Amino acid sequence: MSASRSISARAIGPEGVRDTARSLPEEVPVAVTCNGTTQAVMMCTPADLEDFAVGFAFTEGYARPGQIEQVEIVDLPQGIEARLWIAEAAAEALGARRRAMMGPVGCGLCGIDSLDQALRDLPKVTAATTLTHVEASGAAEALRAHQPLHDLTHAVHAAGFFEPGQGVVLAREDVGRHNALDKLIGAALRAEVDLSCGAIVITSRVSVEMVQKTVLAGCGILIAVSAPTAQALRLADDAGLTVAAFARGGRLEVFTHPQRIIEGRADVA
Repeated sequence: MSASRSISARAIGPEGVRDTARSLPEEVPVAVTCNGTTQAVMMCTPADLEDFAVGFAFTEGYARPGQIEQVEIVDLPQGIEARLWIAEAAAEALGARRRAMMGPVGCGLCGIDSLDQALRDLPKVTAATTLTHVEASGAAEALRAHQPLHDLTHAVHAAGFFEPGQGVVLAREDVGRHNALDKLIGAALRAEVDLSCGAIVITSRVSVEMVQKTVLAGCGILIAVSAPTAQALRLADDAGLTVAAFARGGRLEVFTHPQRIIEGRADVA
């Protein structure tokens, strides 16, 4: 299935009426299954779904890359199945965070079983990588060059990995901001890219789950175009994650652990 589709429309404005066409993103229900059991159903852009399945399984605690034995993407009449075949020990541990829900676009917490799962404990970030303020403030603009689906449709989010001295080296897009980040993390895991050596850049706001996924991926810096929530910043502060937001026009605001955003040359420790 294509990630976008051309749709006819009637344009009406001061200059009159005309027929036109718009390229719009597709969204399709994607069921993530582990050893034949559905764990979640999310509305996704049907591209890079292997990355999505691996990243989602990792950030949701279903399975680490070394526990995933096979990934299958299967088109069905009613949607797509991303089938993960995982080690039996990992399959037995799924009960605590099992989901069975339809996740609307932009929703990452629907369907969990308890408040404890919503604000789960996070490991401490140990990444020591730093960025100059010039690199950090320009990271979102650098991501723009890696958003072909956005350029076509103007309706999707992106998540990218920014390396000091290299720029954006990996990026993924999706109608859902959580999905875009899961795709990015999955792509990095599959390519054995060390996310602790740079920053994750997102085109959306910084919510609780965006912080959770970034921390679990081992990245020390999260840069966003939009605003953070207060709860997301509390979690980031406790976990040791640097959160910078409102990154646009060569400016940004650093809310937590500012020691990773420095003036002068970037240093990768």
